[in-house]
Amino acid sequence: MTIGDLLEPGAVTLRVSAANKRQVLGVIADVAARVFGVDANEALEGLVERESAGSTGVGQGVAIPHARLSGIDRVRVVFMRLETPVAFGSVDDKPVDLLVALFAPRDADSSHLRALARISRMMRQPELREQLRKARSADAVHVMLTQAHESKPTAA
Repeated sequence: MTIGDLLEPGAVTLRVSAANKRQVLGVIADVAARVFGVDANEALEGLVERESAGSTGVGQGVAIPHARLSGIDRVRVVFMRLETPVAFGSVDDKPVDLLVALFAPRDADSSHLRALARISRMMRQPELREQLRKARSADAVHVMLTQAHESKPTAA
């Protein structure tokens, strides 16, 4: 499974303005509703519930919010880039501007955990994050994410 298997071009949104974490999650839920045909309120509720268990801000301006939903048959991804970074309670206390939101079916097997791990490894790459921040179009972002390879773990 690659991120290209999970991300449709229509699920990439750039230049999003939001004042806070809840607004960001609301925009993600709206994109998921439009692109995947899920209920926006259920998507928002799932994202907010997961965030209440602990922030999905993984550092370096990246968050990977996720939720399980009814109405989808496989893991799906929404990518969003914010105009202005938003406080997200990230592990490094830095605001977030790149979000890769993952939605899994309510009865998903471990495939959603593998997808989360893969996205996390991929977003650790400084070069990829910089390219995503500079991309001029949703199509360019889609190509970058589809062609990106996970970084290999380094020996400590």
